[in-house]
Amino acid sequence: MPGEAGRRPRPARRLALAVALTAAFALLCCTGGAAGMFFDAADQGEIFALSASDCGEGGPVDVNGPMPSVASYSSSQLRNAAVIIRVGADLKVPPRGWVIAVATAMQESTLNNLPHLGTENDHDSVGLFQQRPSQGWGRPAQLRDPAYSARKFYQKLLTVKGWQTMPLTEAAQRVQVSAYPDAYAKHEPVATEIVNLLASGAARSVRAGEELRCAGAGEVAASGWTHPVPGSVGSGFRTGGRPDHHGVDIAAPKGTVIRAAAAGRVLVSQCDPDQYGRLSCNVDGSPAKQGCGWFVDILHAGNVVTRYCHMVEKPLVNEGDRVAAGQQIGKVGSSGNSSGPHLHFEVHRRGDRSAAGAVDPVPFMRQRGAAFGKAT
Repeated sequence: MPGEAGRRPRPARRLALAVALTAAFALLCCTGGAAGMFFDAADQGEIFALSASDCGEGGPVDVNGPMPSVASYSSSQLRNAAVIIRVGADLKVPPRGWVIAVATAMQESTLNNLPHLGTENDHDSVGLFQQRPSQGWGRPAQLRDPAYSARKFYQKLLTVKGWQTMPLTEAAQRVQVSAYPDAYAKHEPVATEIVNLLASGAARSVRAGEELRCAGAGEVAASGWTHPVPGSVGSGFRTGGRPDHHGVDIAAPKGTVIRAAAAGRVLVSQCDPDQYGRLSCNVDGSPAKQGCGWFVDILHAGNVVTRYCHMVEKPLVNEGDRVAAGQQIGKVGSSGNSSGPHLHFEVHRRGDRSAAGAVDPVPFMRQRGAAFGKAT
């Protein structure tokens, strides 16, 4: 049975996803507000602008054909990613596995098919996944074959019980046994976009028998994202009438389950004080009241933060908890600045929980296969 893929990353791969919390706390809520808490982690940079209409129906690109042009990645690097995806498709591995495999190769080799690099190498590691001949992964010549090394990665991944519902970094670590197990997480957003680009939007899909289809409400897409609640957007992001509305409102009956949109770690789980400093979240709010009521903030891979406001009662998760995509974190209510039961949902980039970090959740979620209805 193959063992570890390599324990000592090269200097270029030593940065793990580390998050430092500041002591200052000033909550940004759905009505706008002061600067929030910041988290210092590597920004993922450019996210590719792709069509969000396909969900893998067209299949992976021809690995021998021309590769698309993507900033920071050469044609040969993308071709290696295309081989990884093609092998996964041939083995009938669900597309979630393709995202995990591409992200793993991004961390291990930056999608370059590396030879043995002597003293600069991780022991005797070679290839896209830095697999070690001495640990039973195969002969050096075999491991320099991208298709062979990808197949070995998938074969090991498929032995990991529950891998499809694990956070990406945990699933990758179960295969690789790296000395830096959190390092894979930072590659998940770009790996998702590469799979979308090279496989007709497959990261937005779920497998239904032999076919792929777009993920529906309550399903976790291959991207690792899902709808926090079913329903359509009622009040949109920074509309003309509400320029300080830094999220979207999704109407739902009181008590509707709210789920974590993706795997992550709970940063905040508490009652947001109103404008008078009162912690009055156990009653329905009103438009005259400020604050998010009972709310939760979750930090996800790629330094993305999601916020869930106006819960009916104390959230079901606590600060520091690790949550899985789709895990129940609370129930819809109308606490805080609210005129009726709904979920106020925000997405923030770069770990910036202030208004400056907020982005429109509608295109963000659509690109990840968890599209909302149209904003009004």
